[in-house]
Amino acid sequence: MRIWRAAPEEAGEVARLMAAFRDWWARDWPDDASFRASVERIIARDDSEYLLAAADDGPPSGVAQLRFRWTVWWEAEDCWIEDVFVEQRARGAGLGGALVEAALERARERGCRRVDLDVDNDNAPARALYESLGFAVGDQLLMRRRL
Repeated sequence: MRIWRAAPEEAGEVARLMAAFRDWWARDWPDDASFRASVERIIARDDSEYLLAAADDGPPSGVAQLRFRWTVWWEAEDCWIEDVFVEQRARGAGLGGALVEAALERARERGCRRVDLDVDNDNAPARALYESLGFAVGDQLLMRRRL
């Protein structure tokens, strides 16, 4: 199993996996070109990273998107694990857990003192994975407003 930080020249692989995540959700937007443009923009930033995972020497079959931001409440950066996705053919091999563990290690390396993520209530496998790695439902409610 290999986990690594995606380089800018791997934006195409990252975008392919993010589009596969969109397809898993049975959505038709954003389109592939939008994913590619967004990944290229995000991967160039210092406050964001993509981790890629492969079960062997082949192409990556998993991705995690990380965002970092400074918070006054902890006098350190927070890490937001924005997305974690493993292709169907590679599930059950431990790639999802390895991606999250690698994300936690990147957060530690950057001096983060808190890591957040969100998960759909009805995504039982993902919830079980995150709980097995020490994540718990917090006492705050994530609220969202689209503009």
